[in-house]
Amino acid sequence: MNFERLDKIVSNNFGVTRKIARNDIKQGKVSVDGRVVTDFSAKIAENIPVNYNGQECGNTKFTYIMMNKPKGVLTATRDDSRETVLDLVPEDIKRKGLFPVGRLDKDTTGLLIITNDGDFAHRIVSPRHHVAKVYTVTLDGTVTDDAVKGFLEGVTLADGELCAPAILEKTDKENVARVTLREGKYHQIKRMFGVFSLGVNDLTRNSIGDLVLDPTLREGECRVMTQEEIKKAEEK
Repeated sequence: MNFERLDKIVSNNFGVTRKIARNDIKQGKVSVDGRVVTDFSAKIAENIPVNYNGQECGNTKFTYIMMNKPKGVLTATRDDSRETVLDLVPEDIKRKGLFPVGRLDKDTTGLLIITNDGDFAHRIVSPRHHVAKVYTVTLDGTVTDDAVKGFLEGVTLADGELCAPAILEKTDKENVARVTLREGKYHQIKRMFGVFSLGVNDLTRNSIGDLVLDPTLREGECRVMTQEEIKKAEEK
């Protein structure tokens, strides 16, 4: 059976710092299996319910992290010569087996989930689960009605690969668009716009399912996700 310190459980599962978790535990704001526990170093067995500010979780082996991915960083677990997203995760929330859920290109920014829960990751990235990902795209030209129609019908890429129907929306800027995908092929958005002779200058992922990137996270920053946010990421 696995055991975890109470302050680490609160921090990892409710998106607060270890310092805040310890202070709130000492003030009697955390209960374990229905009983208030004020010792933040107490070891809690796996799957014992922990309640904090009206929210409940179990001490599990999984961690879920929200990151605002910056440009120039690889979406990978490790690289011998270049910085990866895991290099940006603070030591106090790192756990064994963490990996990024899906991929964002090196120069793409925005919402990225990092976890050690393989089943959760599969539900997010698998096209069969139809979880929507929304992006803001800055182009080197004007978004046309033909492109909007083509995305909705399903774009056939230059190599003959067929993309599932996607939503392309114009914005108040003629070269900025919003794209909603339910799959994740290699360099998909860039390749889709390439079919319409449009180049991508900037690409940011805003949301996954109903999970929206925390606007207080600056590029390169991350934090542990709340239980509510974990559920939102799987919403279709």
